[in-house]
Amino acid sequence: MNKRESIDQIVALVTHYAEAVYNGDAEKLKETFHKDARMNGFMGDSLQLGTPESFFEEIANNPAMKDPFKATITHLAVTGNIATVIVYATGFFGEGIVEDHFQLIRDENNEWKIIAKCFTTL
Repeated sequence: MNKRESIDQIVALVTHYAEAVYNGDAEKLKETFHKDARMNGFMGDSLQLGTPESFFEEIANNPAMKDPFKATITHLAVTGNIATVIVYATGFFGEGIVEDHFQLIRDENNEWKIIAKCFTTL
């Protein structure tokens, strides 16, 4: 797979992630993460460490964000089978602003997946 194909697939994955958050679809959201993914960061002053399971539950148990949620890729870098993507999101559960730093890997099925998410509210 060449770099252009990787970039296109990564943008599609991040778009799938954003659409799942927008629509409140935890099952579709799970599709974007590797089975061994980690998720760490800050919600306000609260440090959260662990897996994305609590995020999946939060998305599943709350109304869909819909408008005004908007996610924008502000940085994307690919090197071989790894990638970094930064997403700036507004309208997170209302008026929240979040920046997500994703680490991606090409998995055993040759698909790009989120292996780590580091996030902070702004």
